[in-house]
Amino acid sequence: MPIVTVGIDLAKNIFAIHGVDEAGKAALTKPRVSRDQLAALIAKLSPCVIGMEACSGAHHWARVFQQHGHTVKLMAPKHVAPYRMSGKRGKNDAADAAAICEAVTRPSMRFVPLKDEHQQATLCLHRTRQGFVEERTAAYNRMRGLLAEFGVVLPQSPERLRREITPHLDALPGWTRRCISDLLDHTGNLEDRIAEYDRAIREIAHTDERSKRLTQLRGIGPTTASALLATLGAGHDFRNGRQVAAWLGLTPGQYSSGGKSRLGSITKAGDAYLRGLLVIGARAVIANLSEKQDRFSRWVRSLVERRGYWRAAVAIAAKNARMAWAILKYGDPFKYEPVALGSP
Repeated sequence: MPIVTVGIDLAKNIFAIHGVDEAGKAALTKPRVSRDQLAALIAKLSPCVIGMEACSGAHHWARVFQQHGHTVKLMAPKHVAPYRMSGKRGKNDAADAAAICEAVTRPSMRFVPLKDEHQQATLCLHRTRQGFVEERTAAYNRMRGLLAEFGVVLPQSPERLRREITPHLDALPGWTRRCISDLLDHTGNLEDRIAEYDRAIREIAHTDERSKRLTQLRGIGPTTASALLATLGAGHDFRNGRQVAAWLGLTPGQYSSGGKSRLGSITKAGDAYLRGLLVIGARAVIANLSEKQDRFSRWVRSLVERRGYWRAAVAIAAKNARMAWAILKYGDPFKYEPVALGSP
C-alpha cells in the first residue's frame, strides 16, 4: 500500500522519518537520514501529507517538499507532545517522528501557516530590528547603572539622557569616562541601524497593496502592517478572525467547570512581538481619541470608561487582529462608518 502520511523530526544534520499507509501501519521507518539525503528520499515518495514541527528550518523544508507535490503541514511542538508515547518508547528521534505522523492526522490539530521566502525575509527585518532595540535599551540601562555608582542619576528617556550627560563626563574618572563614551557611540550606531531598518520596513509596507489596506485601520502603522502580512499571509489558515485573535494570545483563558464559566487573563500565546505591536497601536488609538465622534471612537471611549484602560487596549488589539484577518482574507479595503449629523 502507498504511504499516505509522513512525519519528519527535523534537526540540523540527522533527521528521523516515520511513514504510514492507508491502514495506519508503519511502512517507512528511518531513524537516521542525513541532511543531503532527505530531499532525495522525499522526492521518491508519491504525493502524501507530510507533518513537521514548526521549528528552525521548517518553512524551508516545507517549500522544498511542496515542489514534489506533497502537502506539508506544520504544528507547534507543544501540540505534538501529547501524542508521544513516552511510557512505551521513551524520548528519541524515532518516537518524535512517529508522534508527528500521528498528530498531523488529527482533525482538531491546529497548524502553523506556511511562509514563503518574501515573508521570512520581511520577518528577518523585524527580528533584527527588535534585537537592535533590545540591545539599545540594555546599553542605556547599563549606562545609567554605571553613572549611578558615581552619583549621577539621569532620566530614562534616551534623548534626555544623551542631552544631559555631557556636563557630567568631565567629572568622571578616566576609565569610567572611556566606558560611558564607548556606550554612547555604541547606542548612536544602534540608533542609526534602527532608523535604516524602519525605512526598509516602511518601504516594504508602502509598495504592497495589502499592507496599504491594513494601515487604514486605526492603531496599525507600516511596521505592524508588514508584520501582520508576513505572519498571516492571506489568512487562509484561519476560519475566522476570532481564531486569529486567539492564536495571537489576545483572548482570555478559560477555567470553566461544573457549568460555571470562568475567564481569566489573556493567554499570551503565539507571537509576542506581533501581539506587542497590536497593543502598542491600541494604546495610540486611546491616546488620540480627543473629541472624535465616529462609531469606533465612541465604542473605544465607552470601553475605557466601563472596563478600564488596559482591558480596552487589549480589546482594541483583538478587534484590529480580527479586522486585519478579514482584510487579508477577502481583500476589501476597510472604511469606518461615519456618524450622521444629529446622531447621539
